[in-house]
Amino acid sequence: MAHTVLLINPNTSAATTAMMAELARAALPPTLDLRSATAARGAPMITSDAELATAVDEVLAIGMREAGHVSAIVVAAFGDPALALLRARVAVPVVGIGEASMQEAASGGRRFGVATTTPGLADSIAQAVARLGLSAQFSGTRIPEDDPLRLAADPNLQDRLLGDAVQACIAQDAAQAVVIGGGPLAQSAERLAGRFGVPVISPVAAAMRRVAALLAATG
Repeated sequence: MAHTVLLINPNTSAATTAMMAELARAALPPTLDLRSATAARGAPMITSDAELATAVDEVLAIGMREAGHVSAIVVAAFGDPALALLRARVAVPVVGIGEASMQEAASGGRRFGVATTTPGLADSIAQAVARLGLSAQFSGTRIPEDDPLRLAADPNLQDRLLGDAVQACIAQDAAQAVVIGGGPLAQSAERLAGRFGVPVISPVAAAMRRVAALLAATG
C-alpha cells in the first residue's frame, strides 16, 4: 500500500493550499501519495502571533481526524502551530515546515538566516530557533518594510523584496543558508533558489524531504 502524506494548511486560503500541494508533490518521490487539507477558520494568511495561535485548534482537529488514514502529516505554516501537540497525540510522524527548513539550513553547522515578509512573527521565529537549539547558528531574520498582504498580492514585488532580504542575510549577517519563512512564500522561494551563492531553502520542499527520509527509514 502506498504511503500517503497529509499536508495541512493552517490558514484558510484554498489557493495557498493548492499552491503548496503542487510544490510539495514535486518535492516528494513518486512512491508517496499526497493529500491536503485547509483550516476551516482563522486567517487567510498568518501574519501575527494571535493568528498563529488561532490555527492551533484547526491543525489539531484536522490532524487527529486524518491520522488514521495517512502515513505522515506536514504542518504547512512556518510557525508550526500545534506541532508538538499533534506529535503527542498521533502515531504517525508529524513534520513542521518551519522546523524542517531551519534544521536543513543549519545542517553541517552552517550559519543560517530567515527572510520573510511578516514582522509580526519575528519574535516567534527567534523562539522557534531557540527551541531547536540553533540560536548559536542563527544570523537573524530580515523582513522588508512593507505590508505582507500587499506583497502576497504582487508576486513580482514580493520576489524582489524577499530577494533583497536574502541578500542582506548573506552580505550583512554572514548567513551560509537562508530559509524563506512562510508556506505562502513557497513559490517565491522556488523562484529565488539558485540566484545566490548559498542555498535558499523553501520550507515546503524541506518538509517533504524530511518526510520522505522518515518514511524511508521506517519502511
